[in-house]
Amino acid sequence: MSAKILTVDDSASIRLTTKVTLTNAGYEVTEAVNGAEGLDKAKAGQFDLIVTDLNMPVMDGLTMIEELRKLPAHMGVPIIFLTTESDADLKARAKAAGATGWLTKPFDPENLVKIVRKVLGR
Repeated sequence: MSAKILTVDDSASIRLTTKVTLTNAGYEVTEAVNGAEGLDKAKAGQFDLIVTDLNMPVMDGLTMIEELRKLPAHMGVPIIFLTTESDADLKARAKAAGATGWLTKPFDPENLVKIVRKVLGR
């Protein structure tokens, strides 16, 4: 059974690239266009990993993580930020909110798969 990954990004091209990359690596991918939709989809399903952008309309990735970590079912789900941001303070805030990892855009698809495999242990 393949791991289920929720990808959250307001950029259609990044969602497509991420979905194709992770699907080709054998993962089952569900997409959301912002943090609010990501939160709703996470609550409605069970995911092994969440890959999210930071800056998005409606709800940003940091707020989504803070809301997810309040829910017992999502306290232990690994969350990787995939963002253009590289500010050390933002990374620290993300880690404090419960982020597992951080990957800066533009990203190397092979590196994304490598990180996902490492985080999932498969």
